[in-house]
Amino acid sequence: MANQNQNQKKNKEDFSLKATTPNISAGRAISGDRLPTAFDLVEKMQFLFVRVVKAKDLSEKCECQPCNPFVEVNLGSFTGRTRCLEKTTTPEWNQVFAFAKERIQVLVLEIVVKDKDNDDPDEFMGRVAFTICDVPVRVRPDSPLAPQWYKLEDQNGVKLQGELMVSVWMGTQADEAFSQAWHSDASETSGENIAHTRSKSLSGIFIQGVLGNLALRSRPMKCNASPMWNEDLMFVVAEPFDDCLLVTIEQGNPHKHESLGICVVPLKNVQQRIDATPQASVWCNLQKPKEKEGEEEVGFSSKLNMRISLDGGYHVLDEATHYTSDVRPSSKYLCKPSIGVLELGILNAVGLSPMSKENRTDAFCVAKYGPKWVRTRTIVDSLSPNWNEQYTWEVFDPCTVITIVVFHNGNLNGGKNAGGKKAEGAMDRRIGKVRIRLSTLESDRIYSHSYPLINLHTQGARKMGEIQLAVRFSCSSLLNVLQTYAQPLLPRMHYISPLSIFQLDNLRNQAAAIATLRFKRAEPPLSKEVVEYMLDMGTNVWSMRRGKVQFFRIACLLNVLVSVAKQFHEIHAWKNSITTVLVT
Repeated sequence: MANQNQNQKKNKEDFSLKATTPNISAGRAISGDRLPTAFDLVEKMQFLFVRVVKAKDLSEKCECQPCNPFVEVNLGSFTGRTRCLEKTTTPEWNQVFAFAKERIQVLVLEIVVKDKDNDDPDEFMGRVAFTICDVPVRVRPDSPLAPQWYKLEDQNGVKLQGELMVSVWMGTQADEAFSQAWHSDASETSGENIAHTRSKSLSGIFIQGVLGNLALRSRPMKCNASPMWNEDLMFVVAEPFDDCLLVTIEQGNPHKHESLGICVVPLKNVQQRIDATPQASVWCNLQKPKEKEGEEEVGFSSKLNMRISLDGGYHVLDEATHYTSDVRPSSKYLCKPSIGVLELGILNAVGLSPMSKENRTDAFCVAKYGPKWVRTRTIVDSLSPNWNEQYTWEVFDPCTVITIVVFHNGNLNGGKNAGGKKAEGAMDRRIGKVRIRLSTLESDRIYSHSYPLINLHTQGARKMGEIQLAVRFSCSSLLNVLQTYAQPLLPRMHYISPLSIFQLDNLRNQAAAIATLRFKRAEPPLSKEVVEYMLDMGTNVWSMRRGKVQFFRIACLLNVLVSVAKQFHEIHAWKNSITTVLVT
């Protein structure tokens, strides 16, 4: 029994929140509207930065065979490569490489210029070497180190004609070049890795609106000369408004949908609305669709009466309502000034579970607050990764939540097949999620805790490790914060002209799809499973686990009612005379 109690206590401690004291130097407050710039919520890490800018006067083998130069930055077992520029003797790369100082085990940094067409790995077009102990140290707010021209040397140290412009310095993660640098922590990655409508049989005439990859349909109406729908089709659009809305009138039957007329509306010509004033309706000319190429246009005089507007008074929720991180209206003209600043320091993680067949974990973090998403670098093959990266957000409402999630990078080590596409089963796997409510944070106080990373498996909840975070919410005026509690949570339009639950869910799905496409084109890209897990998409889908929980809750409630009914029946049947007399 004693061992069982100890095991239960141990399991309880594993899932608890733990206070930590990281080696950080904080204590700075926010004054006025100035955003903080110092990285004082994370532990300082030293990096050797190498910026390869450009080269000139590179030698060619012959005039008929121009060189295709690229640069290798060698530091012991770590090698970083720039992109290859085709057919030029004056290439310009402007790429930055960062090597963690704790992993440096050699005394010399070597920068080598090579030719892509040269098959011999020992031959190169020139090299420049730097002694590590002679590299200057930059401490902010010092200005960035200016790059210089260096003469290239051959294998014997003889000066060559070509020159290379580089700059080398020691710095920290507070350096401006840190976010755009290639990191030695990801040295095993390759260049490639760095880098809804519902089908239903309709009869009658209906309106279909198509914007991008999304199509919405109105309810079908009986076929007549002047049908009337009086129905809203709501789309989520993002700036710049370069797309066009395609509106068609279609006649549906169980076997075929025939288009009766088409109207194209450029979004840049649509008037924007920021209040509840109804937009004036307009008659739009419909064009007869051509069934065959080269078919002559037929006289077509049908029109469609529509009211089109870009409503900026609403806020499109892309997250769950109880975990939202932004409640501002879409229009910038209606946004109020910020009330404070949120700073997040992502320090490290410990005790991560292996996530691949090779018993390794390539962990990275994604944090979201409002429209701003941030992603840390990927730490390759480490169960205790150290990121020590700090990020900052403006805060407009304290009744919001910041979300931090740890993922395993599934695009490394053969994450793509021979065709360059994502291999089957190669996906970013979730490790754990942490949410912090800003309303629970005191102003100008640093919260440093180790948060458990819990993931749900088929066997139940499982602890996947812990992540250490440092958080600080700073506000310049406590009165501004208190005023937000006296105001409605959502923008005014949500109360003047409220949207239905169906419309809110539909807009949220559209916003998630837009975010997925946008981050898919980012560098490095965020996969679909990462965006959907960050936004809690699919939480409204039926779950056996949640169904059982709800069933047992209802059963507990009914047990209370059944127990009360039994007691009343016993009193009524005089099963216990004393109880019946006391009650009556």
